Amino acid sequence: MATKCTGCGPGYKSPLDAMKGPREEIVYLPCIYRNTGIQKPDYLATVDVDPKSPTYCQVIHRLPMPNLNDELHHSGWNACSSCFGDSSKKRNRLILPSLISSRVYIVDTGTDPRAPQMHKIVEPTDIFWKTGLANPHTTHCLGSGQIMISSLGDPSGNGKGGFILLDGKTFEVVGNWELPGEAAPFGYDFWYQPRHNVMMSTEWGAPKALAYGFNLEHVKEGLYGSKIHVWDWTTHKRLQSLDLGEEGAIPLEIRFLHDPAATEGYVGCALQGTVFRFYRTPKGDWAAEKVIHVPSKKVEGWALPVMPSLITDILISLDDRFLYFSNWLHGDIRQYDITNRRNPRLAGQLFLGGSILNDGPVKVLEDPENQSQPPPRTIKGKRIPGSPQMLQLSLDGKRLYVTTSLYSGWDKQFYPEMIKEGSVMMQIDVNTANGGLKVNENFLVDFGKEPNGPALAHELRYPGGDCTSDIWL
Repeated sequence: MATKCTGCGPGYKSPLDAMKGPREEIVYLPCIYRNTGIQKPDYLATVDVDPKSPTYCQVIHRLPMPNLNDELHHSGWNACSSCFGDSSKKRNRLILPSLISSRVYIVDTGTDPRAPQMHKIVEPTDIFWKTGLANPHTTHCLGSGQIMISSLGDPSGNGKGGFILLDGKTFEVVGNWELPGEAAPFGYDFWYQPRHNVMMSTEWGAPKALAYGFNLEHVKEGLYGSKIHVWDWTTHKRLQSLDLGEEGAIPLEIRFLHDPAATEGYVGCALQGTVFRFYRTPKGDWAAEKVIHVPSKKVEGWALPVMPSLITDILISLDDRFLYFSNWLHGDIRQYDITNRRNPRLAGQLFLGGSILNDGPVKVLEDPENQSQPPPRTIKGKRIPGSPQMLQLSLDGKRLYVTTSLYSGWDKQFYPEMIKEGSVMMQIDVNTANGGLKVNENFLVDFGKEPNGPALAHELRYPGGDCTSDIWL
């Protein structure tokens, strides 16, 4: 999966070069047992996605963690396209932070990419004592060679949006990226762009509030966030906090456009089903505006009388043409043409499960979009439990991979059948000419059939980098 080039570092010279990279053959994804009732460790699964392979659509390797109840979640690399100019760097270690235990596992994917092995474990006490942070989430490698991981909280379960730095060779905890006293009230995702001397971070909520499920009262109590934080990349100082208000409550995944010259990007806000565009103003500071809204539906037979779409994952194609996101409660994936950055146009939509199926207990009473309740989705004879959540796009933009688990505590609350049946991985064929999404009826990885029982599979990574792991400088 690495580029064929002599004297260059990992990844690709530019996002458009990456689009010409080789087709994905394997993917890595963490599988979770916390909150399922199965007392087994989480593990890293390697899935064969090469249609020419005899093991296509199968889990070909499992690397179990040595502890229980870690809650593996997202992952990142020791090196990516931000180190492209450094031939001494290799993308050969996958960084696996644990959202609940606060351990960070360093996995060797270089020796045998099809059978990763454990390289090192960063223990929680190391992170607690050296940084005062906990609940690590997003990992990005830096051009300096260091590794940066965002945090959700402090060791007591309160919100604290700081950043852990690891040494890129020894993987020892170096300390905090942010200045003393500069941590944000909450943390979650981040994306940096050195060309504009900026880093943006987002907010989920206090770990002790979200750990075992979602309670709307916690939002009213101020235990969830609604801000994008703007940081000076050079001084590490927090410059601005853009409050997106009620419409932008729980801003999760944040994505700059891939073109490193761009001074704008998008963030998906879960609670009200909105996408905000953030951008640099002519004055040189940063601002945000709402550009997409998926309206909530009035329902009966559900926990609340109004069901938000709950935008969870969001990504941008490498040519900065299409934006994709999942509505985890409504059950659909949407594709928007973002050629006009301020006015995204809906280009594709596909239902793959969700909470408003036409044979389920929930009845939609009022829908501002006037969409009929979708039928259940069956692929290769299996009715899909849960709802589309994590997304990963092929480098050429033609295949969208989807998994259905959000986070074990919320899976258990909103989709208890997925706890019993396990999650699935699906593949969507993308029309990159005019827009449009279609299920690949011949592709399904059923994590309900795993050797230790049904598992919850989460974020997807390609060994050679992808549109949510790599940053260009």
